Amino acid sequence: MKFVAITSCPTGIAHTYMAAEALQMAAKEMGHEIKVETQGSVGAENVITAQDLKEAKAVIIAADTSVDKSRFAGMTIIEVSVKDAIKDAKALITKAANAKSSDSLIDQVNQIKAEEKESREGVYKHLMTGVSFMIPFVVAGGLLIALGFAIGGIYVFNTPGTLGETLFSTGKAAFALMVPILGAYISYSIADRPGIVPGMVGGYIAANNGSGFLGAMIAGFAAGYLVLAIKKYVKLPNSLQGLMPVLVIPLLSSAIMGLLMVYVIGKPMALFNTSLSSWLTSLSGTSAAVLGIILGLMMAFDMGGPVNKAAYTFATATVASGQPSAIMAAVMAAGMVPPLGLALSTVIAKNKYTVAEREAGKAAWALGISFITEGAIPFAAADPLRVIPSIMAGSAVTGALSMMFGCAITVPHGGIWILPIPNVVTNLLLYIIAIVAGTLVSGFMVSALKKSVK
Repeated sequence: MKFVAITSCPTGIAHTYMAAEALQMAAKEMGHEIKVETQGSVGAENVITAQDLKEAKAVIIAADTSVDKSRFAGMTIIEVSVKDAIKDAKALITKAANAKSSDSLIDQVNQIKAEEKESREGVYKHLMTGVSFMIPFVVAGGLLIALGFAIGGIYVFNTPGTLGETLFSTGKAAFALMVPILGAYISYSIADRPGIVPGMVGGYIAANNGSGFLGAMIAGFAAGYLVLAIKKYVKLPNSLQGLMPVLVIPLLSSAIMGLLMVYVIGKPMALFNTSLSSWLTSLSGTSAAVLGIILGLMMAFDMGGPVNKAAYTFATATVASGQPSAIMAAVMAAGMVPPLGLALSTVIAKNKYTVAEREAGKAAWALGISFITEGAIPFAAADPLRVIPSIMAGSAVTGALSMMFGCAITVPHGGIWILPIPNVVTNLLLYIIAIVAGTLVSGFMVSALKKSVK
């Protein structure tokens, strides 16, 4: 059998590598194969690839620090302290060998999302790393602002010290952090831990000089590659190498990023943001419907892939100010339609689905209402020529109606679960109608196109 493992201790020095060695020796003695990724003080080494995950029976995580497990979604995970791996590695491998994994629709979706994340390369990989760290700040901030309005009214910010105003202010604080976090973790994706400081500094400046979300993106990439350049070209004597990560790299990179953001990047990006905002505000009627159609098609085309993420990332930038966004509303609604439409189809056209697919349709309802577009992927993989056009049509209808109805939303995620919160959605009834309309279009279209199961 083949296994993959991660080892990580708080200092990232001794125990990280001792645990890795223990696992490797135990696997060899037991006749198994194992690849161990060490997450030490110098960053991740011997990194686990998508191919490794496909071949692995299970994942062993021996760590006393926080480890990102998103890439292992749908896999069997054995998680212990790093000392347990050092003490009895054979027992861990035996436990992993005997573990059983499930194969529900949600497991399939999680696995597909993890594989998609692993397959990212280059600019897209770095951008999506930043976005994935940023989104929780946006979601928490948006919901807290909405709760503040719900408790204290539309002028809650005029009553400092009250519960509503406290929640509102906390939400604004989370929003204020999202742009620096984006810059920091784009840079982190490129240059590992040393990239965090200059990326966050650049993102903070972007948040305060008008260059905003797009300025932070540029800052993140600039900071990451700047750190790589410093590591490559700035050499110190061996006796002073310890100063590189704690003094030389953060000092040089942060100083250079400050100069770039103020004198090179800031003003052009601020002008672009102002122009883009004016154009979006001017959209109405047919123009708004066309934008909604385009966003809907993008959300359904690859169901969580690069095109879908491009539309979603664009939409999240429009809620950064804490104001309701028509674009975010259209994107969320359109992203809910693919799994909902397919779930509906499994109910109204049972003869066109296997028993397993009809069971998967029940889970697709939950994924759809939670705005997890990837719930449609297993169905699309089985019959792409009929499913993908159908869900694109439904999402386009929903996107267009949402924009035409003037629906807007203050949060970037949550599906139907955030709809009951006051002041989160404008034109709530029309928004629900838009989602239902797209679901019906996709559901009936795919039911008409699919062939009966023999």
